[in-house]
Amino acid sequence: MKYRITHTTTYNYSQLVGLCQNEARLQPRECWRQQCHYSRFEISPAPVEMTGRLDFFGNRVSYFAIPQAHKRLIVSAISEVTVLPLSPDNLLNNPLPWEMAREWLQTAPLSDQADETLQAKQYLLDSPMVTSCPELADYALPSFLPGRPVVEVVQDLMGRIYNDFTYDPSFTTIATPLSEVLAHRRGVCQDFAHLAIACLRSFGIATRYVSGYVETIPAAGKPRLVGADASHAWFAVYIPGGGWLDFDPTNNKLPEDQHITLAWGRDFADVTPLKGIAFGGGQHTLAVSVDVLRLEQ
Repeated sequence: MKYRITHTTTYNYSQLVGLCQNEARLQPRECWRQQCHYSRFEISPAPVEMTGRLDFFGNRVSYFAIPQAHKRLIVSAISEVTVLPLSPDNLLNNPLPWEMAREWLQTAPLSDQADETLQAKQYLLDSPMVTSCPELADYALPSFLPGRPVVEVVQDLMGRIYNDFTYDPSFTTIATPLSEVLAHRRGVCQDFAHLAIACLRSFGIATRYVSGYVETIPAAGKPRLVGADASHAWFAVYIPGGGWLDFDPTNNKLPEDQHITLAWGRDFADVTPLKGIAFGGGQHTLAVSVDVLRLEQ
């Protein structure tokens, strides 16, 4: 599938902003199942300085500064990507038991481990927004049957989160702890991804957070609504000797050619789409619009 993604963020301020400095992770990654043909920004007011780099996780990061006074900031990222389907020889049928996956990541000598395995080890640890606890381990425990392949463990956990939790955008904010999400069984895609990551890390399974987009298909006979798509989040699990496999607990499915990967890291804090500082501005409102347009199949 080939897509054009337009992600627009608008800040409206009650007072003039004299200077703002921003960091954006809004350009899709290049990876084995995704090709980014181009990605550009449209920013108003126009920045006087803009640079790009790759962060620690390999995500594309753009820094820009706007020194002129303004009461509105509009940042649009326009990208075209091709997403390839899962290959027939994917990791779904990998028989590796979860106990062996855990043992390999924790005990194998460093000299015997490939670079990808060494990088995966960082996703075993707690991170700023994902902290393991006994309650999360208890929730995950029924999925970890002895000798069960790690892929089956993750699929079972994903299905349980999908069935046990209610998607409720009004319940959580970026600061809502996982303990509340677990207690009330409510949240959004970010919460469900964080929850799954914490559960899997509790049992020594390397798991990372993935941000991106998912194409939404309108109901039969209904027109496609421009700008009605949204940012999305899911997670990926490392299978030693095989690689990374993505899972979407919000939709209870493996991401295929309708999921576009933007960035990945330990949790949301590593992949925040747009953040920065503004001098002045008073109060502000924020509006985000995402449009995922299929160009060809």
